[in-house]
Amino acid sequence: MNDWLLHSHRRFNPLSGEWLLVSPRRLSRPWQGESSPAVAAVRPQYDPQCYLCPGNTRAGGEQNPQYQRTFVFDNDYAALDAHPPAGSMNEDGLFVAASEAGRCRVLCFSPRHDLDIATMAPPLVRDVVDAWANEYTALGALEDIHAVTIFENRGAMMGASNPHPHGQIWANQSIPQHLVQETQTQAAYLHDRGSCMLCTYRTRELAHGERVVYSDESVTIVVPFWAQWPFETLVLPSRHVASLDALTPVERDALAAALSDLTARYDRVFAAYFPYSMGFHQRPTDGAAYEAWHMHAHYYPPLLRSASIRKHAVGYEMLAQAQRDTTPEQAARRLREV
Repeated sequence: MNDWLLHSHRRFNPLSGEWLLVSPRRLSRPWQGESSPAVAAVRPQYDPQCYLCPGNTRAGGEQNPQYQRTFVFDNDYAALDAHPPAGSMNEDGLFVAASEAGRCRVLCFSPRHDLDIATMAPPLVRDVVDAWANEYTALGALEDIHAVTIFENRGAMMGASNPHPHGQIWANQSIPQHLVQETQTQAAYLHDRGSCMLCTYRTRELAHGERVVYSDESVTIVVPFWAQWPFETLVLPSRHVASLDALTPVERDALAAALSDLTARYDRVFAAYFPYSMGFHQRPTDGAAYEAWHMHAHYYPPLLRSASIRKHAVGYEMLAQAQRDTTPEQAARRLREV
């Protein structure tokens, strides 16, 4: 393994069933590609032009209440229709389509325009965790909803349309592809080896230590062995639990503290407002047991070595397989050091 940290090698992602090419020696190449200083803008506590601040009018014309903690509402420009025209088509397996029903919700984390998970006090982040769990339960209980995806895009680089601290919840009639993959791989691991994949993986990572960023009795955060993005992290509950709504109050407190710690580390490593996409993967809500499912959160930050160097998934990554220069071990060390 020590030799591999210096030379090209492949790593397997057991959750997705895909391979990744790791090329550590490419870190020494000169960079003349896209670069732009990523400096955190100073934001006011309240912005009269922000359509997510309390009391303001949203882009769709609705007025926000004077909310004091979290605030959840139906997305004014939803990506999923609650009642689309039903239908499907299949021409020789080449032209295949089907209608897709769903719901899209927006969750404002705080009434403060200038806060986010990295700067909110853990008790306020706990409010967000509770709101996530409540939305998963309520949406998952709908007869036509079979999967709930909770996510946050942070920063303009990740396509966030508004800097006010918020995330989204999309609830699908079908089960999205990544959830299908993880359902299959976790079930196969349990069948073949008689144990939960992520319970086993967490135990092994704690024993190794070199990729662990944060750990307490309830939550462990690692840069996964198969990390595709340079500073990608995986957030794992210690207990085998399939969804947010099953977490105990103590575990919810611990998750809030862990997310606060992780996002603050990201900002300190890059001395800037660190962009990322994050989301929770939880068991589907179609009524099946899913005994193999272990809920977790993925953080996918796109930055490579500093706040100014940007690298997009192009070329080999689009045409062959995922590839990265920074090793998970290097990234985890930098996150631990701050």
